[in-house]
Amino acid sequence: MKNNNEVLLRVESLSQHFGRLKAVDKVSFDIHKGEVFGLVGESGCGKTTIGRTVIKLYDATGGNVYFKGKRIVAGTLEYKQNIENCKKELKKKLNELKEQGASAEEISAEKAKAAEYIAQQKKEIKLAKFDQKNCDKQYSLERQQQVHEQYKQLLSEETDPERKAELQKQYKKDLHEAKHRRLVTGIQMIFQDSIASLNPRMTVREIISEGLIINGVKDKKYIDEQVYAVLERVGLVREHAGRYPHEFSGGQRQRIGISRSIIMNPDLIIADEPISALDVSIQAQVINLMNELCKEMGLTILFIAHDLSVVKYFSDRIGVMYFGQMVELADSEELFAHPLHPYTKSLLSDIPRPDPISEKTRVRLSYNKLRDHDYNEEGPTFREVLPGHFVLCNTEEMKRYQAEAAAIDTAKAGEANEG
Repeated sequence: MKNNNEVLLRVESLSQHFGRLKAVDKVSFDIHKGEVFGLVGESGCGKTTIGRTVIKLYDATGGNVYFKGKRIVAGTLEYKQNIENCKKELKKKLNELKEQGASAEEISAEKAKAAEYIAQQKKEIKLAKFDQKNCDKQYSLERQQQVHEQYKQLLSEETDPERKAELQKQYKKDLHEAKHRRLVTGIQMIFQDSIASLNPRMTVREIISEGLIINGVKDKKYIDEQVYAVLERVGLVREHAGRYPHEFSGGQRQRIGISRSIIMNPDLIIADEPISALDVSIQAQVINLMNELCKEMGLTILFIAHDLSVVKYFSDRIGVMYFGQMVELADSEELFAHPLHPYTKSLLSDIPRPDPISEKTRVRLSYNKLRDHDYNEEGPTFREVLPGHFVLCNTEEMKRYQAEAAAIDTAKAGEANEG
């Protein structure tokens, strides 16, 4: 990862519910510019749902997502819960005041205080809905204003009539593209199922160029040049542009999916298990390709997977998901050196080893939430147990995890001194 503290994507208390099912429950994390952030967990833990909510394929139930400092996803769950809690607290408080024989002025003051708080929460709900709906429109208006200011100065300084005509033509072109540009276009997604994600009735050229056309690009020659360039960049050839998806292997189709995402020059790519449906040898090729693209284009990637060994190789930081919640988050090396949450330990214990002797003695750990935690007195919160290492735990567990990490470091230091 580049030494960059700039936060490109910020997810705050994100929740995504489908009826009573809490697919994602108050998940928070940041992704820095130039970073590969791995999101791991077993099937059904909410990894893909987070990716789809971030890119606005789903409307979030609660929480916020900020991209380039602007809110692109806004849920209203917390504000609605705050209103319900306020009403319950008001009812309880009024009953207490009546029992104490409080004056009418005191009761009115309590009601006014609650009404003010509820009005503020309703205002937040309206603002969230507005941002969710209009963030792309606002971004487009800002881009148009930037184009206006840029060319206003250039045109005023240009004296050559021919050059000024060229600038005027380019100005109209850039303004047209700015009108169609959306903030969320800066986020592109590579889907897990390369077959289902590609339209079988469209040629590769049409599939890859669709984003450019939607964003207002009309120059067919320019579109073809861009399509050929990205095809060659991912290891395909320009002759493939006229073919249909069914004419390619699984690995080639996934390369087409990658081409479709990078042609838009995105700031962030959400890679939703892009290698899980591929052969092992092809998996390595695709991972190496994505590594090269990261370096060449300075991409930031949210890498969703369930194979921890691949995530360790490819990611700078890793977040571990369990049943809709993030239970642990740390740097890749730190997570493997000091796995603290019992579920993370269980996942790591399932990674097979290439040594048949050590494989025979490998102990596989099971995780049982009711058995491994006691939250009767204090529930868990997401805490920084070690510098940059966050775990979902309560106070007692936090102290135990810190002592456990210190013991591991002491043991490793002893082994190093003996060596």
